[in-house]
Amino acid sequence: MKEFINNHKRRLIQVISAVLYNCNFTGFAKGSIYQGKLKGACVPGLNCYSCPGAIGSCPLGSLQSALVSSKYKFPYYILGILLLIGILFGRVVCGFLCPFGLLQDLLYKIPFPKLKKSKVTRVLSYLKYVILLVLVIGIPIVLKVPGFCKYICPQGTIEGGIILTAFNEPLRKLTGALFIWKLSLMILMLLLMISVFRCFCRFICPLGAIYSFFNKVSLAGVKVDEDKCVDCNICVKECKMDVMKVADHECIQCGECINKCPVSAIKFKTPRNM
Repeated sequence: MKEFINNHKRRLIQVISAVLYNCNFTGFAKGSIYQGKLKGACVPGLNCYSCPGAIGSCPLGSLQSALVSSKYKFPYYILGILLLIGILFGRVVCGFLCPFGLLQDLLYKIPFPKLKKSKVTRVLSYLKYVILLVLVIGIPIVLKVPGFCKYICPQGTIEGGIILTAFNEPLRKLTGALFIWKLSLMILMLLLMISVFRCFCRFICPLGAIYSFFNKVSLAGVKVDEDKCVDCNICVKECKMDVMKVADHECIQCGECINKCPVSAIKFKTPRNM
């Protein structure tokens, strides 16, 4: 058991996080949304507010909701939460604490031809920053609509849309073109995840884009000992993300590169080596 835990630490943390985010189990049975006091707090990862099991709010959804109502108040609270999570974890959230990241990791294990990273995927990795500016910030401020949640987010469709419509006949009657669009987009993304490693994280996720700005300063994450590094670049070549170097803005801080390094120059940050 001890050996199993040591070999699967990251996966266990991902599963525990997903369960903790969605531990309102009676909500799944009733098809209802938890609206208690905990719902006012944000969880670190992408996890839909409308999921029947969700006990907290998605930081991305909360940001959009705050910007929609920004005419009346500035979103100090949610910006402070994102700043705190970013400084503490950076994209460690993507590698360890995001349920949708776990889903992508599991789907990628399905035997199927895989698309390797390239210059094209590197360019596409900047798309998430465009989505952040347009759908998460621009549309909520200008059109007063939570653009990403309403038109794109597949996590919301999986956790909220499908479950709630399955349990509630009145909601099923209200589904129309928008629900069909999001359902189709979700299916397409799920299929792509089988062949393209973390395609949502790499190309689309605006929450990962936000956390990426903190990767170099976050208290948690991976760090390269420059005195030991021999510039073999194996860490970059072996990484499935579109990184140019360890811990850059595309790094999800998963630590998979630690065992790849031939000179043991990569480690997780600790108070001694920060």
